[in-house]
Amino acid sequence: MHAASRCRPLKRVLLIAMLLAFGLVATAWAETPESARWQREAQAVTITRDDWGIAHVHGKTDADAVFGMAYAQAEDDFNRVETNYLNAMGRLAEAEGESAIWRDLRMKLFIDPAELQRQYAASPGWLQALMNAWADGLNDYLATHPDVHPRVIKHFEPWMALSFSEGSIGGDIERAALDPLAAFYGHDAETAVSVTTPSSWAEPSGSNGIAIAPKLTVDGHALLLINPHTSFYFRSELQMSSDAGLDAYGAVTWGQFFVYQGFNPHIGWMHTSTTADAVDEFAETIVHKDGKLFYRYGGALRPVSVRQISVLYRKADGTMAERRFTAYATHHGPIVREQDGKWIAMALMNKPLQALEQSWLRTKASDYASYMKVAALQANSSNNTIFADDKGEIAYLHPQFIPRRDNRFDYTKPVDGSDPATDWKGLTPLNELPHLLNPPNGWIMNTNNWPYSAAGPYSPKREDYPRYMDTVGENPRGIHATMLLTNQRDFTLASLITNAFDSYLPEFARQIPILVADYDALPAADPLKQKLAGQIAMLRHWNYRWGITSMPTTLAVFWGDILWNEMDKADNAEGVSVYDLMAQKAGAKVRLDALSEASDRLVKDFGNWGVPWGDVNRYQRINGDIVQRFDDTKPSIPVPFTSSRWGSLASFGAHRWPGTSKYYGTSGNSFVAVVEFGNKVHARAITAGGESGHPDSAHFNDEAERYTTGNLREVYFWPEELKGHVERFYHPGE
Repeated sequence: MHAASRCRPLKRVLLIAMLLAFGLVATAWAETPESARWQREAQAVTITRDDWGIAHVHGKTDADAVFGMAYAQAEDDFNRVETNYLNAMGRLAEAEGESAIWRDLRMKLFIDPAELQRQYAASPGWLQALMNAWADGLNDYLATHPDVHPRVIKHFEPWMALSFSEGSIGGDIERAALDPLAAFYGHDAETAVSVTTPSSWAEPSGSNGIAIAPKLTVDGHALLLINPHTSFYFRSELQMSSDAGLDAYGAVTWGQFFVYQGFNPHIGWMHTSTTADAVDEFAETIVHKDGKLFYRYGGALRPVSVRQISVLYRKADGTMAERRFTAYATHHGPIVREQDGKWIAMALMNKPLQALEQSWLRTKASDYASYMKVAALQANSSNNTIFADDKGEIAYLHPQFIPRRDNRFDYTKPVDGSDPATDWKGLTPLNELPHLLNPPNGWIMNTNNWPYSAAGPYSPKREDYPRYMDTVGENPRGIHATMLLTNQRDFTLASLITNAFDSYLPEFARQIPILVADYDALPAADPLKQKLAGQIAMLRHWNYRWGITSMPTTLAVFWGDILWNEMDKADNAEGVSVYDLMAQKAGAKVRLDALSEASDRLVKDFGNWGVPWGDVNRYQRINGDIVQRFDDTKPSIPVPFTSSRWGSLASFGAHRWPGTSKYYGTSGNSFVAVVEFGNKVHARAITAGGESGHPDSAHFNDEAERYTTGNLREVYFWPEELKGHVERFYHPGE
């Protein structure tokens, strides 16, 4: 039973050794059927750790590979694995206390464990096998690591994988704001839900994806940029393969068993957060009748669905308590808040089984046609896809879950739930969604902007689609990417990396000349004329490029953040962006006062308003906590790139923190890979910090310097590439 090779508790091993020495035991101790199964599965799996600590997991079957990758992820950061499932199942308050009650309630309005168990039982056999192996891998890790103490989940069940089946950061459910949810269901609202922070502290969500057709590359091979912008350490990087044909590499959200953004020998896929509207709110007219609740729908009254939800939470003394809620729903979805006397129901994609199928099956697709066959499951609601393959095809896909709606209504606001015309009318067929395949210009990009600039003049046409296909429009990164890609040829992996880290900041190139003109128009006697003379002179001659030694970058970011916060609070006409408010509505005095305030802040914190950007903008990873505490007195590394807010493709979402003067980043570039599809796929990549979440590991921060400089390392995808770079080779449990 391979008992001697398993890392069981030390006392047990010593006891067996003693008994064997005295001839009292002829065979290993009796194992439970479950642990015996884990041992058999473990022997069918090998984990090879390369010299960056990245796991290359191989199994005889796909299920074996899933077992091994779940085990490897737990080795690297079990805390993040467990926390993701606590959040996904609405059990975070069991670990973190009363403050997480409303987050848990929000999840439980949409996620019902009993329903997930029914879906697990009804799932196809191949998917059940994967879910079983996933749970076994995590449970075997806990059994072989008695020093690891889960906060809540001491045993994983296979059905739990369905609670977290779509790998994007910030799922659709998070569109339901917690404060109004607490006000509706808490009534007394005794629990503080959120803390107000400056809006400039919120890094724009999303990612960058770029695909280059063979005709624009030096070697005639398609290229793909994979550049998710998420919270740091949100995903691990690994390879999983099997004798059954699986061979995928890339970024895996902690605790999930599929590569979310990555590539296999034939295709690559990059997901970017979409601006399409696939989550809607319906204002329900509630009627009390005969002691019961109804809602108007057309000329009829329908009963409001009512159920009880229990949320357990940990009290300050460590004991568990419970809060019970009466939850309400209509056919549109659960009630999440009240507005103007109406109850607001939220409708969103809730297809965990299909989402898990789609997330897995696309990793085994071999070309565009097979990828689209998987997309027909229509269980991706939150992400656009940039695609490339070894046949030279490149493509853009809109989210496949887009409800068909009456375009007369504005679904960015609650619509009248009593009007049947506002109802969803099935899903939009794939051929009616914005999409691109091999456009004549030879490139496709998405930066969380609208799809109508994805391929320059060959992009989908805005007038051909309902307005709910996009709710945001263009963004500064989209403008930047278009500038870099238009009329360019002879791309290589190296030049694509250079583009991904291009230092130009197009939004400052727009905003700073307006500020300079404001200054030039000041009367000579105005006090700001003298105070800001040096600052304006510096900005006037700036090339709008970030850099570690760049003083204009520091001044511009401080100014931009202050002005952003001010204008984000201003009265905003519908459809007017904060960028336009800064340029058009702020006025000269507000813009100049913001520069004065930024200068004062820099003098206060750093002794001078002329400070190199690298002295301010820092990467720091002190420990393995999910929520980092930053400290100016402890080591950190300068980062040259800025927030993506100003159009930097390389994103570093940083700001001051309690007790700090410097900016420290927590989001942005979290994983970057460039992939070339030729006779054999080849890639380079980088992960924020390092692969391990353990501070005592050599791989906790070994990629940090490369990360900050865009120095992507070789990916060891093929066995011959891995040769000479093996740090450890083992079966799970050894």
